[in-house]
Amino acid sequence: MTERTVGDQLELAVEAAQRWAMFDPSPVHRSAIDLMVDDRDLRLIDLFSGRIRFGTAGLRAAVGPGPQHMNELVVRQTTAAVVQWLHTHRSIWEPRVLIGFDARRDSAEFAMHAAAAVQAVGGVALLADAHTATPVVAHAVLEENADAAVVITASHNPAADNGFKLYLGDGLQLVSPDDAAIASDINRIASDWRTWGPIVDDAYAERELWQRSSASAWTQGHRAAAVAALLTSARTLSVTYSPMHGVGGLAVVAAFREAGFADPLIVNEQFDPDPDFPTVAFPNPEEPGAFDAAVALAVEEGADAALANDPDADRLAVAVPARNGDGFVPLSGNELGVLLADHVLSNTTGAGRVVARSVVSSRQLDAMAASAGVACRVTLTGFKWVARPIVAEPTLQYVFGYEEAIGYCIGDRVRDKDGITAALVAAEMLAEMKELGITVWQRLDRLAEAHGVHANHPISIRFDENPTQVNVLMEKIRSDPPTKISGSAVVASGPIGLGELPPSDGLHLLTADDTQVLIRPSGTEPKLKVYIEVVERQPDLAQAKATASKRLAGVVADVTTLLR
Repeated sequence: MTERTVGDQLELAVEAAQRWAMFDPSPVHRSAIDLMVDDRDLRLIDLFSGRIRFGTAGLRAAVGPGPQHMNELVVRQTTAAVVQWLHTHRSIWEPRVLIGFDARRDSAEFAMHAAAAVQAVGGVALLADAHTATPVVAHAVLEENADAAVVITASHNPAADNGFKLYLGDGLQLVSPDDAAIASDINRIASDWRTWGPIVDDAYAERELWQRSSASAWTQGHRAAAVAALLTSARTLSVTYSPMHGVGGLAVVAAFREAGFADPLIVNEQFDPDPDFPTVAFPNPEEPGAFDAAVALAVEEGADAALANDPDADRLAVAVPARNGDGFVPLSGNELGVLLADHVLSNTTGAGRVVARSVVSSRQLDAMAASAGVACRVTLTGFKWVARPIVAEPTLQYVFGYEEAIGYCIGDRVRDKDGITAALVAAEMLAEMKELGITVWQRLDRLAEAHGVHANHPISIRFDENPTQVNVLMEKIRSDPPTKISGSAVVASGPIGLGELPPSDGLHLLTADDTQVLIRPSGTEPKLKVYIEVVERQPDLAQAKATASKRLAGVVADVTTLLR
C-alpha cells in the first residue's frame, strides 16, 4: 500500500468520522472521534471503513465509537431499520416491540435508545423497567403477542462487548434472507441519517413516549412456563449455583422454590450482576476456570451437582461427581444434551413428538429418537434453526432441542436456548436418578450400550489479535481438504450438512469408519471451531469405549496438524 493510498483512505475516514460525530449522542465518543480527527489518527481508517455486520445473531462487538462498534448511534440506526423492515416486509404498520436488556455497563442506556428509535419511526416500544434474562424476553414476545423483541446483551462475551439480539413475533431469531434485508435497510437509513437522526433525537428527549413494562411480570410468566416443563415429581436434590455475575440468579432461585426444590447453594461472589465479571477471566461456563467456584462449593458442601448459567442465562452448565469419585467434573454439552433428551423422551408419549439438534451436536440423539419412534431434525448451528421446527412443523409436538455449546430448549414456550428452564429440568432429571439409585455415568453407559459409543472432542482456536485469520485458515482448509483422517478414507466432503442443509460457511467431512469432522468459523466471536465425533458399536461396552478413545486420539492428532 502506497503512502498516497493510505492518505486517501485517511481523508475518506476523516470525512466519515466528522459526519458520524454530528449525530453521535455520546459526548465521550464524540470527544474521542474529534481527537482522532485532529491528530489525523490512522485508527480512523479501521473505525470508519465499513460497518459491524448485522447477521442472524444480530449484532455483537466491543463498545466504542464508530460504525464498527456497539454504541448508541448504531443501536438507533439498527432499531429504526428493524421497524422499517417490519413495515415494508411484514406489513405491520405500528409494530409493538419489546425491549429487554442485561446488566452490562451500557445495556440500559442502549435499550432506551432502541425504545426511542422504535417510537420515532412508527412503532410502540415496551421497554423493560429492569434488567432481565434473555429467555425471559424470548418468552414474553409470545405472551405479549408482540411483533418483535430486542434484547441488548452480549451473552457470554467479554466485559468490553455488547450486542443486539432480535426475535420476531413467532419467538424465533432471524434466518437468511431476512438478515440481509435488514442489513440493507440499516445501510440505507444510516446513509440518510440527516433525515432520520433529528426525529430519533426528539423521541429520546421525550422519554415518556415509550411504555415501561414490568420485567418482574415477564419473569413471572416465564417462571410459570419453566415449572410447567417439569415432567416428574422428583425434587430431592442439593445443587450449587452461579449466574456468572449475570442476570439469571434471582430468576433461577425463584423458579427452584416454585417448583418445590430446595434453594440452590449460591456462589455468593458471583451472584449479584456485575458488568466487570471480576472473578472470571471469561464469563462463559464452558471456558476453563469459569465454573470452578460453583464446583468448589459443591465439593465443600457435599452437593449432588453444580449448576451455572452464562451472564444472560440462556446457557446451562452442569457438573457432577466424577466417575471415580475424585471431585466433580463438568458434563460436556453433548453429554448433558443426550441425558436431557433421554429424560424428556422417557417421560412424554406420542408418535407426533419431534426433537432437534444442530449438525455439530452428537448423532446419538438421532439414534435415541429412532429407537423411541420420534422424529429428529438436524439443523444448522444456532437456535434460530434448532427451534424452527416449532413453527415449521406445527402438527408435531416439539419436546426437546439442543446444541453442544450448552444450549437446551425444552418444549415450545421459549423458542431459543433457555438456561433457566434447562436448570429446572436438569435438577429434576438428577433427582430422579438419585431416587432410582443410579449415577449420571451409569445412565450414559446404558445409552451407549443401546445406541453406540459416541465420543466427541471440540477444538477452538481464538484469533483475538487478528480476527481476519479465521477466514484465511478456513479458506485454506476448504480449498485443500484431507482425503484421509486417521487412516480412514474421507467418503463425503462439502459444506456443512453435506448438501442437506441451507448453505453456511464451513467444511463437513465424513469418513468410511463413521467419523465426522466439522470445521466452521464462530458466528459471534473471532474463533475457528472444530467438532469431532467417532462412533463405535461393539457388544462389549468397555472394548467399544477403548476403541473409540483410540480412534478419537488419532483423529484429533490429524485435525490438529490440518489446522496449523
